[in-house]
Formats: sequence, C-alpha cells, structure tokens
Amino acid sequence: MEEINDLIQQRIDKVQELRADGIDPYPNRFRVSHTLREIFERCGGLSKEELETREEEVVIAGRMMSRREHGKAAFCHIQDRSGRIQVYLRKDDLGQEGFDRFSRFMDIGDFLGIKGKTFRTRTEELTVWAREVVLLSKALRPLPEKWHGLKDIETRYRQRYVDLLVNPEVRRVFVLRSAIVQKIKDFLNRRDFLEVETPIMQPIPGGATARPFVTHHTALNRNLYLRVAPELYLKRLVVGGLERVYEINRSFRNEGLSREHNPEFTMLEFYMAYADYNDLMALTEEMLFELTRDVLGSPEVHYEGERIDFTPPWPRHTYREALVRLGEVAPEVLEDRAAAIRLAKALNLSVDPQKDSPGQVLDKIFEERVEPKLVQPTFIIDYPKELSPLSKSREDDPDLVERFELYVGRKEIANAYTELNDPMDQRERFLEQVRRREAGDQEAQWMDRDFLRALEYGLPPTAGEGIGIDRLVMILTGSPSIRDVILFPQLREEA
Repeated sequence: MEEINDLIQQRIDKVQELRADGIDPYPNRFRVSHTLREIFERCGGLSKEELETREEEVVIAGRMMSRREHGKAAFCHIQDRSGRIQVYLRKDDLGQEGFDRFSRFMDIGDFLGIKGKTFRTRTEELTVWAREVVLLSKALRPLPEKWHGLKDIETRYRQRYVDLLVNPEVRRVFVLRSAIVQKIKDFLNRRDFLEVETPIMQPIPGGATARPFVTHHTALNRNLYLRVAPELYLKRLVVGGLERVYEINRSFRNEGLSREHNPEFTMLEFYMAYADYNDLMALTEEMLFELTRDVLGSPEVHYEGERIDFTPPWPRHTYREALVRLGEVAPEVLEDRAAAIRLAKALNLSVDPQKDSPGQVLDKIFEERVEPKLVQPTFIIDYPKELSPLSKSREDDPDLVERFELYVGRKEIANAYTELNDPMDQRERFLEQVRRREAGDQEAQWMDRDFLRALEYGLPPTAGEGIGIDRLVMILTGSPSIRDVILFPQLREEA
C-alpha cells in the first residue's frame, strides 16, 4: 500500500509541475476526427505503400495502456471505446520539449490526444505516427498489473471502472447486454407493443410475492415502497386501452445476495390483450430464438459446461407432472400436506409446518428436485392456484391456473400467465394474501383497492409475462454470477 501511495504522490507532483509550467493537465476539450475502429476500417486493408501516399491527418484520443522508449523514439498503445492502436513518437517530430514532456510527465493510464498520420511498421502493424501529443487527463492512480487474476473478485465488482478498463471480456459482456436489450425492444416494437414507464416508488408494492424496500416521503407524510414489479400498473394501462405494452424496468426486492439474486435487478414485463398463456409461450420461443440467432450468431450457447439450444419448440411439462416424472416425487405426496412436509424435511429444506401452505411446501421441493434437471429451455405450466394470486384459473380445473415458468440452464427465466380479470375473484385472492400477511408472511401481496377499481372498469382477456434480463444475459454470455452482468451490483460494506 505504501508503494502505491508513493506512486500516486509522484503523479501528483507531475500535475503540480505541469501547472507551474503553465500547462493544464485537465484541459476542457479535444476534438477527435476518428475513433480507433474507424481508423482500422478505413486503413486496415491498405498496404504500406498505399498508406505512404495518403496525406490525411487523423486526430485520435484515448487512454495510454502501454509504452516503451528507444532513445529518441517511443511506442505506446492507446485505447478508446472502440479498440486499441499503436502510436509512434519521435523526438524529431515532437521537438525536444514535446518529447521530453511525453517522457517525463505522461504515464500509463493517462488520456492522450494524438495528431498524426497512419503507416505500417516493419512488422506490418497499423500505427499512428504522432506529430503532436496532448495530455488530456492525468491519472493519479496507476493501473493494476495483475487485475485479471485477482482472487478477491469482489474488488473487481466494487471497482468496476478498472475491471472494464483492463478486461476486454468484461466489456464484451456489457456490450452484449446492451445489444440483447435493444433486440428485445425491436422485437416487441415490430409487433405493435408500446414501451411505457410506470412508477418506481409506489404506495402499495404489488405484482409479486416479495418483501419490499420502504422509504418515507416527507411532503406527503407517507411511506412509499420501491416496486417489486410493475405488473399492476401495466395492467391498468391495458384497462385504459393500451392493449400491448411493455417496460424494461428496474425492480427491487429486499432479499439476500447470491449468484442468482441481487436486490436491484432488471426485468422485461409485457402485456398483450386478447391473448392467453399459450400465445405467450409461442411468442417467447420466437423472441429468444431470434435473439440468440441475431445477437450471438447461433441459437446454441454454452453455459456451465452445457450446450443449450434455443431452437423451438421447447418441452412443456405441467407442474404436477414435473414433480412426479422429473423430481421423482410420489404422486400421493402432492395430495398430502403432511407427507410433503416429511419429504421436505428429509431433503433438509426449511419449512414451517404451522405457516407454510401445501403449495409453498411443494414449491420448495420443486426447487430442490426439479429445477436442477431443467437445462434446455423448458416450460413448466399449470401451477396451483394458491401460488398464483394474479393468474386466471383453468376452465377445466379451478384449482390450477393458466401460468407458465420458463427454465433455462437450471434457472427460472420467465414467469407468465393468463391474467385474472374477474374483479370479484381478484378481491377474494387479495383477501387470502392479506390473511397470510397477518399470519406473518412478509412476502404475501397487499390489498390494492385502486387496482380492483381498475378491474371493475373492465380488463379484456389478457396475457402477461416477466423475463429476468440479468439471468438471461448470464446464460447468453456464459457468466456464472449475476454480479458479472450487473455493472454495479450490491455488495456488503467495504472493510
């Protein structure tokens, strides 16, 4: 630590010396003519002789990532958002003062502006021959030499700005993430969906079974909650006549941290009038197939040692069928709460015999016995009604709802259902959720009277779906942790 402090002090001393000489180490502006990618696109295919005949001057800027000096000449590499290029500097071109200033005051990590011409070295590397070098921003901290091999990966998450700077693979993940989100938007926009925004701070946190974050609004003198999902507001918009809506939103759930959970996360939610959950399964297959094909170049990805193929159609299993056939749960356990509790305890699962409903116990067994087997894209359909307070019941079995969850790579990626649009049925389900809250279930949903009032104006037959963007990006980029795909994940307090 002391050595780093000495290096920082040396750079601070350089800043002070430059200012004493009348040179601003942090000038306000520098106009570039090309990104580094544009230089490679324009000149990468030209021969050494063709470059020599070009008179065009280029003006580039970026961070210096390496340097080496050879007497009266030097080479360095600079990096901008689009790539990296070599720069050749010579005392005869920069003059004694300019070359000395580069040698004495400019360090790896500094931002430089370069004016010059392109040429090829004897090794045929495309290079900018500098005629002028300007210090644009002095970096006080040196770049770490062994950042990529850090064992304390939390340091990389905490200082993401350095992680992005020195690890090209990390940058690639977030460039792909942006392309994935844009592709989803394009897909929905082409199908007449309208992108909307709904409140992040809500008087009643609804739309998902989760514990919310709470804050206090001073002027209104009331508590507000960070949304756990945008669902109830999006369905209000469908009531209002916006028949196809979507939002790529940030939601918040006051839960633990893990490889698959971050309390702040990104979801896609979309709603489609005059559709049911079967329509959404077809739409989801089409969207994710097109997404992987167009963004990654293939419908196949590799994740945690598995080859995953997004080519439709995908398997469909009912919830009960998955427990019996995939989870090897005896059929009688599905009908006997006591037997389900015994099995859960035998599997060392945390259950509360006094509070957990039969459906909640089975869901914990499902997570343990079924989810690890769902590697290829698979729809689990027709969930118990008690696990789905906002879903519409099946017409042939009112104890089940028209709901599916999509699993890929052993992860739940999407949750969707035919929306409950009977206001009286919805009121009864809210009341059951209220009873659970009063019994101590802090994740149970609240009574939302305004949402009920909206339903009373009439919600057309509608289907809605939520897709976890972070988990989807994990799979499509081969990232083992959700923290690898969130630029600034939540972390425990720094020691």
